[in-house]
Amino acid sequence: MSVVFPSSYNPLTLTQSRPLRYGVFFYLYVMQGIPSGFYLTALANYFTAEGVGPDVVGSFIAIIGLPWAFQFIWGPLIDRFQGSPMGRRKPWVVGSQLMTLLASAMLLLVKNPIAQISTLAWLFCLRSLFAAIQDASVDAMAITVIPAGERGRVNAFMRAGYLVGTGIGAAVFATILRRYGFHEAALAQMGFLLTGVLLTGFIREMPGDNLWPTFSRRSLPHRQLVSVKENQSPEPVPDFRWLFTELFRGLFTRRSLLLFGAILLAYTSNSLFIRAYNYHLINALGWQDTDVSVLTGTYGMLLATVVALAGGYLADRFGAQRLLILVLGCTVVYLLGFNIGSGFWVQHSVAQNGLVALYFLDPAVSAAAMPVLMSICRKGVEGSQFTTYMALVNLCDIGGTYLAGRALLFVNAPIIGFFAGAMVLIALVIAGLTIRYYRRIRPNDESVSLP
Repeated sequence: MSVVFPSSYNPLTLTQSRPLRYGVFFYLYVMQGIPSGFYLTALANYFTAEGVGPDVVGSFIAIIGLPWAFQFIWGPLIDRFQGSPMGRRKPWVVGSQLMTLLASAMLLLVKNPIAQISTLAWLFCLRSLFAAIQDASVDAMAITVIPAGERGRVNAFMRAGYLVGTGIGAAVFATILRRYGFHEAALAQMGFLLTGVLLTGFIREMPGDNLWPTFSRRSLPHRQLVSVKENQSPEPVPDFRWLFTELFRGLFTRRSLLLFGAILLAYTSNSLFIRAYNYHLINALGWQDTDVSVLTGTYGMLLATVVALAGGYLADRFGAQRLLILVLGCTVVYLLGFNIGSGFWVQHSVAQNGLVALYFLDPAVSAAAMPVLMSICRKGVEGSQFTTYMALVNLCDIGGTYLAGRALLFVNAPIIGFFAGAMVLIALVIAGLTIRYYRRIRPNDESVSLP
């Protein structure tokens, strides 16, 4: 077996530069996180402060999240149509970025976001459709070009980028909303997205890829970097029937269902309590919406980023599965302990530190969970399977927020938080038993044994 490389070296080629891989996937996720911080935190807190009911805010976010429920569709399409002079995945990334930018321009049609909250939700939903394609194509690119030994750290940079993006979206756009208005916030978002399109245009996936579209016919660029035997013909591009068959086989194995089910429980519980706690701070404790959003987007984001990066190193150093069990255990202790002591939330320092600590949970879970999910993806459909996992993870963020909005009509935040802690406890038991079982029956299988 030999790996064929072009003789020229280009520092802006993902397969040839480790620092570039870290940097590119970091900023791609920054660009995905900015709109999320805008509507999940800044706008949600803004609506809450203006007296919009928690159920309406929850429905607003749920509508925006509808396209993520169908994101699994895009993985097989991206895997099927990957023959472009620009590379395997880059045309999908750039094209979806451009469509997201155009869809964001339609937000300028809204004159009064509070009076037109339903219209605003559906316009954001349209933007989410293209954002979901962008997310799927970025994930497919990542699993294609990231070596196995870098998955923990690069996934940490990806999650850190998303956290930085949501932090910018929360802090910057909350301030713009209050000082200047919704139109100015929408324009600022478009400026960030345009920057992302321009940066991506100058990156190559593999040597020999074109930077820009061309109408000339030539060999598929991704054939220039494959492991092949001498005189071996390249494998044909798979058809849809094979892709979907293998995808469902990968998704519905018992190991996949158990591990991913546990991870979904953890993500849903985190999102559930974050929304409930933010609502409690504004409505029950009298915090300003800008205070919550800015704290989330500054100290919360910075500390969460450190956790994400450290978690990526630990996942590669000590094993993602070990780290997942540890993180789930810490999450249980935090959620149950903090909510049992909810009587102390009236103290500003306790409430503030609790909010900052809450934003540790997501990056810590992600640093361990993403390499675990990559390791159980089925060969040949890795991009599609991982994209499906990420689609459902993103949907859990939206679903947790929606459930919190409904639950707040009947119970308070501490009860919701205690319930969230119980969900993570169930996830911990499922993940622990699953990992132990598969390590025992297949100890030499790297995809199931503890590294």
